[in-house]
Amino acid sequence: MAAEDILLQIEREHPEYIDKARLLRTYRDLYAGGQQLRKNADRYLVRRQKEPLEVYEERLSRVFYENYIGSIIDWYAATLFRREPILIFEGEDPPAKAFLQSFAEDCDWRGNTITEFFRNQLLDALITGESYALVDFPRRLERAESKGQEDSTGASRAYLCSVPAEQLINWNLDETGNFDWVVLRSTARRKPAIEQEDWSLETTWVYYDKTSFRKYWRRELASGEEPIILVDSGLHGLAKLGIVPVFPLSLQQGLWLMNRAGSLQLEHFNKSNGLAWALTMGLFATPVVYSDREWNQIVGESYYIQLAPGDRFGWTEPEGKVYQIAADNLSRLQEEIYRVCYLLTQAGGPLTSIRQSGVSKLRDFAITQEILRAYGDAVKEAIKKVLRAVIAAREDRIAVDVSGLDEFDISDLSDELADAERLLKAGIASPTLRKQVFKKLAFKFLSDVRQETKEQIAREIDEQFD
Repeated sequence: MAAEDILLQIEREHPEYIDKARLLRTYRDLYAGGQQLRKNADRYLVRRQKEPLEVYEERLSRVFYENYIGSIIDWYAATLFRREPILIFEGEDPPAKAFLQSFAEDCDWRGNTITEFFRNQLLDALITGESYALVDFPRRLERAESKGQEDSTGASRAYLCSVPAEQLINWNLDETGNFDWVVLRSTARRKPAIEQEDWSLETTWVYYDKTSFRKYWRRELASGEEPIILVDSGLHGLAKLGIVPVFPLSLQQGLWLMNRAGSLQLEHFNKSNGLAWALTMGLFATPVVYSDREWNQIVGESYYIQLAPGDRFGWTEPEGKVYQIAADNLSRLQEEIYRVCYLLTQAGGPLTSIRQSGVSKLRDFAITQEILRAYGDAVKEAIKKVLRAVIAAREDRIAVDVSGLDEFDISDLSDELADAERLLKAGIASPTLRKQVFKKLAFKFLSDVRQETKEQIAREIDEQFD
């Protein structure tokens, strides 16, 4: 696609993105809750038919939100990464191993480990169905003469950028289902200098295909929009691999938790606020006068009423049957939110404080564990694709694999040790088996140590059996 054609098409959005954009905004609000949802409550609190605007605005001012789905998503992300994924490097390339160790400790130049980065990627995917990681390399004006020069100047120091689903506005897939090209859009309000009178809205578009990129920029001031300009272009870091440097972490429909529970959460939001409003209004009883004569007296705290001998006076008070029905329905909705998110034990109500054995916990969490393993497989596949692309672009002579994310602190480490001991006593004459068993136990117990330390432990175990 020529540069002129891209400039004409740069603001266009993919039809799927147009259909999904509003839904993603709703899902972000449902996950965040708090002030973010209160600020946008008019989008979600249904106005009753012929409800006076003053009443609706008062209901909006009293709105509250019980955020079950946000807690569920956070629980899944925290539980899956309870133990860090294990990066396994094989090959005799010390500089490559040193780079990957530093990359694992700071993969985005912001101090985030690769575990923290992909935990956030999974969080985004649970909310929006997918998230993206952009692989990039530092821009250098002069071309390096050798790989050693690339390493010494930092040109080969790859890093990752998180790309939320909302920023991928246009794309095309090739015959293999991979990206043929993409357009990423981001916006930010900036004020470069304190002397500048107004904040400006700056929009950046970056076009990537399988070899090149082009970066466009536009500023919007109070006086109007400026034209879109091309600010940078050239080959991207994965050009020699012939792939677009954007890697998705996509979840199947059944694993997209926010999509499964979002409508239930909205229904719970409206009914809980409706019940709260009804209870509040029930505190202010309405006077009722039973009389055959015309009634024109003013009733209030500072007034009195005069009744004829046959007149009667009373107060309305709700019987409470509909309140009980509403409360029961809210409980059922809450349980359904947990059920569709595969947390069956919570679906029956809060977990009891009764102590459970390891076997009992495994039985109760059997389905939840399978879902967690599915998330773990998706995350491990995304990490492997990213790392292998970085290694190929750097031309490192090393292989990488990712394991872990399949144990979720349901069973005790003592159970694992007992199983490993029985396996080793079975008499299987395989040094490789013993080596892998020791590595798994060591990495599980020391899951939160630095990658460099894990590599040292792995080497020492290998040397023991060589």
